[in-house]
This record gives sequence, C-alpha cells and structure tokens, in this order.
Amino acid sequence: MTAAQALAMGMDTPTLCELAGLPRHGDPRDIRDTFEQALEELGIILPDHRLARRYALRRLATRFTAGEVDLAELASDEWSEMEVKTAEEQAFVALLPPCACCIECTLGLDKAAWEAQLQIAACALISHPTVGPRF
Repeated sequence: MTAAQALAMGMDTPTLCELAGLPRHGDPRDIRDTFEQALEELGIILPDHRLARRYALRRLATRFTAGEVDLAELASDEWSEMEVKTAEEQAFVALLPPCACCIECTLGLDKAAWEAQLQIAACALISHPTVGPRF
C-alpha cells in the first residue's frame, strides 16, 4: 500500500510500480529486494537498523499523542533494549513497560498518572529536532 500511495503522490519508477503490484503475502526477500531497489531509484537512503528504530520510536510517540495507540499497545520489551541517543528518547522509553500485564505492577503509578507522564514524554520527544545521522 505504501508503494501505491507513493505512486499516487507522483513518485514514479519502474521498480516502485513493480513493488506496488507484488502480492501482500509474497516472499519477504523478494519484497525487501524490490523495496530497496525502489528506494535507490528514488534517491532515498535506507537508514541503518539503529536509526530506523529511533524513527519508529518517534512514530510511536506521534501515534500515541494522536490517540491512535492505546496504553496496552505501548508495552513491549523491544524498546528497553534500544540504544537511545537523546534525553527525550530516554524519558519516553523509561515509561514504556515490558508487557501489558506489567503496566500497573512495575510502574507503581495509577493508570491516569502514568498516561499523563507518558503524554508529556511523548510530546517532548516529537517536539525535539528530527532524528537523523547528526543526532
């Protein structure tokens, strides 16, 4: 769908057209290779794993402040292992519980207080300058 949206926005390369036509449940290796080739044709540099995780964290904070993600969806132990680069990232990650059942028992806060602190941390993270190689 993202490839189709990019085409609709005016980005047009042969490989992007091919990517838009691939089946959703196709071979992940074929999809990944085609995706990388389409990005190359568009002059877009694919970020390394660490930078991509930082972008994903910022996106999670943005979706949370927009009300697109509920509290239970924020719980994941994958964030605790992330290498953070800024104080804003650290503050947000520190409030993310390792699993949904740990929300109340590990944070020692009532749900409303935790959500308020998380909103503040998420807003601080998304208002911080954009993630990028210089950070």
